[in-house]
This record gives sequence, C-alpha cells and structure tokens, in this order.
Amino acid sequence: MGLFARLLGRRDTGEDHPAATAASTAAAAPPQGRPVIDPAFGDAELARLRAFVGVGSWPGARAVLDAAADQDELTLMVEAVADVKGAETLIGRALAADPDDALLQLAQGARHVSWAWEARTRASARNVSEEQWKLFHERLESAEEHLYRAAELDPELLGPWYFLQISGRGASIDREAARHRFEAALRRRPGHLASHRQRLQQLCEKWQGSHEQMHAFARGAMLAAPEGSPLGELVARAHIEHWLSLPPEEDAAYMAQEHVRGQLHEAADRSVRHPDYRRGRDWPIAHNVFAMAFALSGQPAAAHLFFAELGDRATELPWGYWGDAAEVYERTRLRCAKG
Repeated sequence: MGLFARLLGRRDTGEDHPAATAASTAAAAPPQGRPVIDPAFGDAELARLRAFVGVGSWPGARAVLDAAADQDELTLMVEAVADVKGAETLIGRALAADPDDALLQLAQGARHVSWAWEARTRASARNVSEEQWKLFHERLESAEEHLYRAAELDPELLGPWYFLQISGRGASIDREAARHRFEAALRRRPGHLASHRQRLQQLCEKWQGSHEQMHAFARGAMLAAPEGSPLGELVARAHIEHWLSLPPEEDAAYMAQEHVRGQLHEAADRSVRHPDYRRGRDWPIAHNVFAMAFALSGQPAAAHLFFAELGDRATELPWGYWGDAAEVYERTRLRCAKG
C-alpha cells in the first residue's frame, strides 16, 4: 500500500451513496481548525435555499428555485433541497395543495431518493437489515412515481432523468433501462456533468460494468466535449474508482503508472485548468476529486495547487470513502503541502 493510501486510512465499502450524510456531517461542530463539509459548497444561494427548507418555508425556497439560471442549476438546487432531512414533510404539504406542479413533484421525487438512502444507511449490504431494505425500496418506488409524474407534467425538465438514474441504480434496474435514463437526461442537457457522474457509477465494476467500460466512457465523454468542459473530471473519477477496487498491494502501483499520471494532467488541462472552464455553484466537487487523484498518483505538488484553491471547501466524497471526510481531507492537504 502506498504512502497516500496509508495516509487516507483506506476503508471502502464498495457502495456509492449519492447525497449520503453530507448534511449530518456538517451539522456536527468540528474541532477548531478543521475543514467543514458544507453541503452548500460554500455557495451563498445554495445555503439560503437549504435554510428556507430547514425552517419550513416553501415560498422562500420556491423563490430561489424559480430564479435558477438554467436546467443544470435547477437540478443542483433541487438536489440541495432533497438533502435536507425532513424536507419530504414540507414538500408534501405544498404538493397536497398543488399536485400538478411539476417542480414540486420533482422536488419530492428527489427527496424520496435521498430519503431512501437514509433508510439504507452507509452500512455494507450484508449489515443492512431486512426492514431497512424494505423501507429503502418503498421510498425508491415512491420517488420514481413522483419523478415520472414531474417528467409527464414538464417534458423539458432535466431533473427527473438525473434523479431516475440514482433511483434506478438503487433498484438494480437492467442495463438497457439505465442507459435509457442517462440518454434521456442528455437529450435535455448534453453536457450535464452530474448525469455523466451517475453514468460513470453505473459502468463501474461494482455495479453493472467493468474497468474497461468505465475508462472508455470517461475518456470518450471528455474528448467529445469542447475544451473547458467540466467533463474531464470523469477521467479522474474513473481512476479513483479503479484504485478503490484493487487490493492494497496493487493500488499504489496502479496510480503511479505514467499513463495514469498523464491522463490526469490531460483531464485537468482540458477541464478545471483550462482558461475556458467556468465554475458552477458546486465547483469544489471537481477540485476535490482532482486533489485526491493527484495525491494518490504520487504528485503532491499538483494536488497542492487544488488544495490551495479549495481552502477548507472539502466535500463528503471522495474523502468520505475512508472515514471522516474532513479529517482525511486535512491529513492529505497537509502532506501534499510538504511535498
């Protein structure tokens, strides 16, 4: 096991949990001087939206959602709403008064996806109880009903097809159905990064794919997009996923390969390091992914540049695969700063 693998305290469950515990992690007051896992990514508008949901003000939340610049931003904002515990009650009351509101149906569907994973917990599959599995699938079924209703009410919405990719993976739908949901999202927003992230997960070996499929998808999507597109992040994610799947005696050697290091630089140069790259509200996600990938590949100087831009803006994933995300982030940041 390599230096950075030991530093991370590697502990992967083999599961992927979209929206898993970010809010609960941020709710606990961390020791002074540690990064905080902020589910709003340091973005004031996302924080305001979550605050409205947290205090039970749907009109306030709706005003923020209605001001979204485009479908990408609206989908991100709906995901922020969905991650707030108890949001299903607030949205349910609003939905009872207006069941044909597409945005309400979308928000409730998204919330039920997140709510399902709360029931499922982050435990490994063998440690999830029969009652937890039952609740997980019930909530996923409810989520899909709301999401399909949203898509029916407003066929132009991107959000339903993004969240249906997550619910579909949880429900273990077949490969063709999973591909259909991804393609439906892309017909509405071809360069939607979050949907590409979900497709990458679907193609991981631990789900329904293979390393070859995963890497081919990541690289193909990056090269098909114009330079400055955020899709280069997929290449870094694919290498981290590959690293996760390897035994400790092989993982460091894999990441240290010259072609892996070269692909990480190529991906960063075509995306987050390109002059045409534009940061979205959730830009810290990509920077955290690249920071980890460069650290794991034994390139602390490259990783340090990302940490310098991030400051304390750590994200739950990918660091949360190995325990307390803020702690792992801080250890890795300090080590990379020393070179």
